[in-house]
Amino acid sequence: MSVALLSAALVIGCLLAVQASVNIQLGTALGTPYGASTAQLMVATTILAVLALTAGALGALGALPEATWWHLVGGLASPLYITSGILLFPRVGAVLSVGLFVTGQVFASLALDGGGLLDVPRRPLTAATVAGAVAVLAGISTIVVGQRAGGIPMARAGWLGLGLVAGAALPVQGAVNARLRADLGEPLAVGLVSFVVATLTIVVVLLVLLAVKGTARPRVGALGTVPWWGWLGGACAAAYVTATFLLIPRIGAATTIALTVTGQQLASALIDHYGLFRLPRRPLVAARLGGLVLLVTGCLLVQLG
Repeated sequence: MSVALLSAALVIGCLLAVQASVNIQLGTALGTPYGASTAQLMVATTILAVLALTAGALGALGALPEATWWHLVGGLASPLYITSGILLFPRVGAVLSVGLFVTGQVFASLALDGGGLLDVPRRPLTAATVAGAVAVLAGISTIVVGQRAGGIPMARAGWLGLGLVAGAALPVQGAVNARLRADLGEPLAVGLVSFVVATLTIVVVLLVLLAVKGTARPRVGALGTVPWWGWLGGACAAAYVTATFLLIPRIGAATTIALTVTGQQLASALIDHYGLFRLPRRPLVAARLGGLVLLVTGCLLVQLG
């Protein structure tokens, strides 16, 4: 198995943690996380449209009318995941946020595999996957408790639940998009459809919230204060979608997911420890570091066991 491909999967996972961190800059400037999600999803959609056009993949969209309706809704997970990151990272830190996302991913994957849901091939539980699930639970619990040991206020149950749900949405999105790929045949066309659905969804949510005064009106004039790297979230999202589609056939789904999840956790640890991307600095005390190790170990056992 190529070292370059394995390294690429690890780097792509790091980009997910970077995406959630830099998106906060847009949220701060616009004054609403929903406006920030809208902006970044528009950026990602534009990038994927250009890639699909360049690769000659747009012709595959002609098969959309024949696709089963639920194969088209995978993009609904993206605005949930992106908005959750904007809300969670400044409140509970990168390590805990990503730990919650990963825990949700792991248990949703086990449910999809074990139940054969959404046309996912059924994969019986093994001793390794059970041990991995236990390690993931122990890891996220240790990180939550370790927040207080590091002098960080304990996260509220609502924020913890949001992180778990947002993480669980990603494997569901992957399973739905896999069915759409079977319909269209072109991975870039699938990515484009997914992000178009995501963008339209968050635009509707933003408009509804503005109508009921559930969020502030975006301060578009303040976008000039966003640093250049504050716009990288959309590029990170597009890169993740494109790379996973390309890597899974080459190195396998289990290896790809295990490495991207590991990359997420490693990058989140660095972001927290050094306070990167203008986030509060949250040093990695022993308890949080131990929980992180358990999470990584558990994910590798679940995906590779």
